[in-house]
Amino acid sequence: MTNHPLLRSGLRLSVLAISALLCMPMAQAQTAAAYPNKPIKLIVPFPAGGGGDTLARLVMLRAAKELGQPIVVENLGGAGGNVGSAAAAKAPADGYTLLYGTNGTLAINHTIYKAPGFSPTKDFDPVTQLTSIAAMVVVRPGLPVNSMAELTQMLKANPGKYTFGSAGNGTTSHLAGEIYKSSAGLAVVHIPYRGGAQAMADLVGGQIDMMIEVMPSAASQARAGRIKPLAVSTAKRAPGWPDVPTMAESGLKGFDVSAWDAIVVPASTPRPIIDKLNAAIRTALTDPELRAQLSARGTEVAPSTPEELTQHINRNLTLWGDAVKRSGASVD
Repeated sequence: MTNHPLLRSGLRLSVLAISALLCMPMAQAQTAAAYPNKPIKLIVPFPAGGGGDTLARLVMLRAAKELGQPIVVENLGGAGGNVGSAAAAKAPADGYTLLYGTNGTLAINHTIYKAPGFSPTKDFDPVTQLTSIAAMVVVRPGLPVNSMAELTQMLKANPGKYTFGSAGNGTTSHLAGEIYKSSAGLAVVHIPYRGGAQAMADLVGGQIDMMIEVMPSAASQARAGRIKPLAVSTAKRAPGWPDVPTMAESGLKGFDVSAWDAIVVPASTPRPIIDKLNAAIRTALTDPELRAQLSARGTEVAPSTPEELTQHINRNLTLWGDAVKRSGASVD
């Protein structure tokens, strides 16, 4: 029976298939050994000169030195980061196109936009988280509270009387405020702005009562005494602000909200290439000068393994998704 032509053909095909599978790890290892042998493109899905663009360039400039090839930034802004992210999702999975992602593009947008144009979990493979950025609860100078407990008590006693500003519907500052409202059972009026700078200017001027804004925007105004800092949003106190308690320490147990960013690559990128990128970026994040630059921006280095980043993205899809649903925010 084994001499039958069809059986012999089937055996040959099976042997070839098994050989191909056995050769795959070797081929991937050879690909990684040669990688990178040309410049790498980093898509930043935001306009040049913004906070995310600046941070991405700071980190990846040093990672490029570790990889031995330049990393060329391409800014593809639009639709809250969706345009550039969707373009990156369609790029070849060869390690020569990277995407700078944030909690906005990789978590919030997946719920707030009806059709973001990509899936953060299906279209990308994670490389590493870069940083974690705390938010700070800040209030206008004349508001008669000096602690988070006093603020919460005042807001509970006066439903609908006070306002909180944000950089716009669906932004980190908006949804952090919604999470606070839900956690404490508050009724506070949301005032969306077209950008955090406008909202902060009105907070300083007393036109709105409070914000939960990311540290790079809030810290400088708080240090200058133009607004009052009451708490930080993360589980740990923020570096450089040891006297400002966390929201969890202030009575909101389990409250832990932060902005963050990461590097991802198109799905099916060979794992040895991902590991090489991970090692290079993590080494870059140990650079003392870089860490000092990031710390001055109120940003904490937070490197991760690809698996840890996967878990982080999944947690944030739930966290921010729930906040979006509670707020009713949407973008067509």
